[in-house]
Amino acid sequence: MTDALTAFTVSSPTLRALASTEPSVEGTRLVRDVRRSKRLLLLRAVLDAAPGGRSGETADHWALLEEAERRDADAVRDVLHYPATGVWAEETLRRLHAPCGAPPDLGHLGALAVAAALRAGIPFSHTLRPLHGRLVLPTLGLLRPDRPGPLALSERSWDPDDPATVPLHALPGGRTALDDLDPYRAPGPAQPAPVRPARRLTPKGHKRWDTQWSGALTLLQRYDTIRAEETVQLLRSVVPLAGGSRSSGATLPAAAGSVLARAQAPPALAATLVHEVQHGKLTALTDVLTLHTADHTPRHWAPWRSDPRPLEGLLHGAYAHLALAGYWQRAALYGARGAWAQHARIRAQVAAVLPALRAHEQLTSEGREFTEAMGAAERAMDDLPPPGDQHTSARRAVDRERRAWCEAHPELAPFAHG
Repeated sequence: MTDALTAFTVSSPTLRALASTEPSVEGTRLVRDVRRSKRLLLLRAVLDAAPGGRSGETADHWALLEEAERRDADAVRDVLHYPATGVWAEETLRRLHAPCGAPPDLGHLGALAVAAALRAGIPFSHTLRPLHGRLVLPTLGLLRPDRPGPLALSERSWDPDDPATVPLHALPGGRTALDDLDPYRAPGPAQPAPVRPARRLTPKGHKRWDTQWSGALTLLQRYDTIRAEETVQLLRSVVPLAGGSRSSGATLPAAAGSVLARAQAPPALAATLVHEVQHGKLTALTDVLTLHTADHTPRHWAPWRSDPRPLEGLLHGAYAHLALAGYWQRAALYGARGAWAQHARIRAQVAAVLPALRAHEQLTSEGREFTEAMGAAERAMDDLPPPGDQHTSARRAVDRERRAWCEAHPELAPFAHG
């Protein structure tokens, strides 16, 4: 899979545009193309590793997908590239290669095939086995059969008006889904994550999300139109986080095009979306380009966290926060309350770690160019500084935090300076 992805080339202008965090046509195209290629390679790997992948039930599922693709390639592409499909594919491939443990869920390939066939509008007959009285059809929703056992499906099996059908909730203003149904919308227990997806929401919960999502998009469109467009283009689904989650948002590499987010007021949700979309962009870039050769040892200071971070984590954090600093600067210019303070604080955090990033001896030549462009984007914010001494005060606060961190981690103090 990795070898095939190395066929991508990233021009210097595209690399620097991505490094600035500012949306660009070329950068968005690269992110989407990388995601699609990676997903197709992953699905092919699952098919090749599946027992009897060229014959039997798995082959029947794949044949239905191919038949649907001949009728409506776009519909099939949306099903196969849906974020949760990536989580399923990675988990299935891991289980196929594991000597012991839970068996792979190859039946889910049938659910993908049926969803694709239904969306393509082809006549078909396919039998699947619901799990716990539910059959999830990715990008569509779920069916609740009235009897246990195998379920015979056809082109007439999906009726949004049928009480046994629960459609996936579509958020207003685009093609982004609020996914509280798909079993693979987040990693399972075998792949622990610091966040938990919420269970199925009530109609009241959906309405609350509609209001907050619409408000967040309105703010993004008002303050940063291009970034609002990027968000809609790169986000296919939002997964609600369960109550009590420590994080306001998260991005999972396996679920490219999805964000896990906590229900929150529109200003906070808008910032969460800006932040998390950057993680997805950087993940796609590093799938095809090596920016550094450092290991995963946590040793670096990151002012937005209390724990030491590996270089990869520091780079991701600085990148996402650089975008946030730019977003809050634009919001401040439109008069958003508290935006200058947010901008000054976050920019000071980014400025404090950029020297360590840019000077790191294990950066590749592309990594050096990338971090240099990040530095240029941060310095360009000087053109529109916050009023008064907010910027200076924020830098002093970050310096105090750095000294406190070094006292708490004296053995790592050299990694807190550039």
